[in-house]
Amino acid sequence: MLLQVDGSRHDWLEGRGPYLTLIGGIDDATGLVPWACFRGQEDAQGYFQLFREVVRRRGIPMAVYSDQHSIFYSTKKTPTLEEQLTGRRTPTQVGRLLEELGVRWIRARSPQAKGRVERLWGTFQDRLTSELRLAGASTQEQASVILERYLSRHNRRFTVPPADPTPAWLTWPTGRSLHDVFCFKYQRHVANDNTVRLGSLVIDIPPNRQRISYARCRVDLHQRFDGTLHVFHQGVHLTSASPPPSSLRLPGGGRPIPAYRALGPRPAPAQRPLAAPSGLPWKPPPNHPWRH
Repeated sequence: MLLQVDGSRHDWLEGRGPYLTLIGGIDDATGLVPWACFRGQEDAQGYFQLFREVVRRRGIPMAVYSDQHSIFYSTKKTPTLEEQLTGRRTPTQVGRLLEELGVRWIRARSPQAKGRVERLWGTFQDRLTSELRLAGASTQEQASVILERYLSRHNRRFTVPPADPTPAWLTWPTGRSLHDVFCFKYQRHVANDNTVRLGSLVIDIPPNRQRISYARCRVDLHQRFDGTLHVFHQGVHLTSASPPPSSLRLPGGGRPIPAYRALGPRPAPAQRPLAAPSGLPWKPPPNHPWRH
């Protein structure tokens, strides 16, 4: 019923490469490690990858047990005006994901409280580190390949049968796409020029059969990990973008997402006379901003 998750920052490559963080989980009933991954740091994208692979391979757990990391809940002391009006804190990306999956999040008050996953890191730092050393792994990609091979042997060695063999995890519903849930989601207001802005990116919303313009509407912007952006309004897909990658990094520890249309510096306003000549209508010059 319960999945304990955590991240372990350690010199997994023993000086042959960079410091890495191992993000993984362990089934509280059997000691099974359903999946784990190496990341440069403990970030939201790593937990998204972890939960996606766990759901795809094993199912949806009833509860997740973790430490009090800010990835799972907002640590802001002062609530915003919108949070005061709604009476609830705005969840983080990982918190929103667990809510959509119907998974209860339980936070541990101390490292000893989640001792099962802490002991797992002790085992990994002994056995997995030796495997990486014997294989000569020196990069994150090489370590990920060794980790995938090691997990199957680890589970055969340390997994124990549960007290009740009836599975409590739920299977992923048929017909529901993993891409629609396992992605970063943002709420944005459409500008008067029918565009949505995310950081320094601008996405044009084309007219459709329902509406010509969505100006001032509130839409949902999905950032998927395949590098695409999708805009939804009340569950209706409006547009998507598959631009080339860029160096933009968004909040939440996400990977660099592609740039659809970058906003360049605004042109300097053209000089115009303060008043029109007496008796004549004033006509904007050719270089006036209104003409562009």
